[in-house]
Amino acid sequence: MHDVPDHAEPTDAVRGAAQPGPSRRPVQAVLLDFHGTLAQVEEPRDWVLAAAATCGVQLDRVRATALADRLLTAGRAGGPLPARVPPGLAELWADRDLYEHAHRGAYTGLAATIDAGIDGFAEALYERVLVPAGWMPYPDTKPTLTALRQAGVRVAVVSNIGFDIRPFFDAWGMADLVDAFVLSYEVGRCKPDPAIFWRACGMLGVDPEQTLMVGDTPADAGAVAAGCAALILPAASPGRPNGLGSILDLTHP
Repeated sequence: MHDVPDHAEPTDAVRGAAQPGPSRRPVQAVLLDFHGTLAQVEEPRDWVLAAAATCGVQLDRVRATALADRLLTAGRAGGPLPARVPPGLAELWADRDLYEHAHRGAYTGLAATIDAGIDGFAEALYERVLVPAGWMPYPDTKPTLTALRQAGVRVAVVSNIGFDIRPFFDAWGMADLVDAFVLSYEVGRCKPDPAIFWRACGMLGVDPEQTLMVGDTPADAGAVAAGCAALILPAASPGRPNGLGSILDLTHP
């Protein structure tokens, strides 16, 4: 499962594309990060309230806010990195974006370090991350993907993640706007490893030097080492524009 076949092998010309030199060829494809670029997890308090409700517990908003703060410090999938990882979870944490069981085990284990007094709460919190309702696409996501499709620009979602996000795009009416999904747990490579970007370019049938990677972290900027151009967007809260539409200025002549 973790081989990376059919990628666009780097040539001398592609390696040189990451160095100062002649202008690049026009953008034929865009690689898009998922979390923080196309969508954001729901607000922490809403996350806690929804998870508790599935366990048959109705929390008041004050207690939900306090729990959310503690859980964010412990570490939330799609949220900030944990303040510390308990030694017993270190191996799962290291492999969280390579294997489904490691992703689930790491994040349910972190959530379980917070005693909420609710049976099954850690699992319920994780399950909320696996459903479309637990995420919010940015307001400019669908318009931008639609414009790229209309312009004939091929699109791949490239994500360090431990579960399948294709059902999200189905639920949001965006599945037909994405040509390929390159997910770390399926291909066995994580950003910033150049191999994951080469794999994406190979799946789209484009050269890296004709490709733009768009994300929100230094790991996404690792695409430059694969020969792609890269654009890093600013952070934005759920439901607020994050500047994604600006890529249309870079992909349209």
